[in-house]
Amino acid sequence: MSWNPALEPHCPDATQMDAIETLIVPRARDIGDFEVRRALPSVERKMVGPFVFFDQMGPAEFLTDQGIDVRPHPHIGLATVTYLYQGEFQHRDSLGTNQMIYPGEVNWMIAGNGVTHSERTSARTREGKSKLFGIQTWVALPEEDEETDAGFEHHAEAALPFLEGEGKQVRLILGTAWGEKAPTQTFSEMFYADIVLEAGAAIPLPDDHEDRGLYVTQGSIDVAGDTFGAGQMMIFRPGDQISVKAGPQGARLMALGGETLNGPRHIWWNFVASSRDKIEAAKVAWAAGDWDHGRFKLPPDDKDEFIPLP
Repeated sequence: MSWNPALEPHCPDATQMDAIETLIVPRARDIGDFEVRRALPSVERKMVGPFVFFDQMGPAEFLTDQGIDVRPHPHIGLATVTYLYQGEFQHRDSLGTNQMIYPGEVNWMIAGNGVTHSERTSARTREGKSKLFGIQTWVALPEEDEETDAGFEHHAEAALPFLEGEGKQVRLILGTAWGEKAPTQTFSEMFYADIVLEAGAAIPLPDDHEDRGLYVTQGSIDVAGDTFGAGQMMIFRPGDQISVKAGPQGARLMALGGETLNGPRHIWWNFVASSRDKIEAAKVAWAAGDWDHGRFKLPPDDKDEFIPLP
């Protein structure tokens, strides 16, 4: 833990600025016995920097023998990052990875040309009651990296930069911000951070990234004289110096952003690509179901079922 001067706000009075470019109130989505709140993509905004998908999972409680069962499914053209506040997931993929994730840790899966994975509550956790609360995001890959080989990284909580100033704590999950760099491999300039603020504490957003956004998961914040509560995403104008202040109950935020990509991204189901042709090719490959010789494989220790092409 260390105090970092970059966490102290040195911003002009923002009360006269039209600081927020876009405000997003996520819509609820049912993914099968479990509801998520999806902020990206939205009608208002498709991406924030390279972040093309943003889901809040929970908070939810499960009874004994219950949990999450996201069957094996494919991805292309992106990297996924799972970050939990409560609970756990068991991640298994076609690379042979079998990795648990717990609060404060990072699972980073690079889909590239194609990968298949599942996410389930472990058998051990199902032995009793459990909770789940976290965020899952997708980061679109630059066009020159869309066909890269699939990969996976796991970083424990202790491996991530952790900063604190007066009344604030920041864990950097991806990229660079506030003078720190996360260990996770990335393909473009970005930042992604978990921020906890005590009541009345303020923090500046990094001003060296083109796109910047905040998502409130708990509590509330004040921005330019307006108050925003849990379940809202704010996207700010490029170049503005922005500081946010926690409300009377404090706040927990996810900060995200980075450089914009060289063009729009097409999204269909779990596929992200710079061209529709790449998505059509992935659809054909998954529908073919040739797990032994085709483009997609199933996780070696979770291959008894899969999600069919919609």
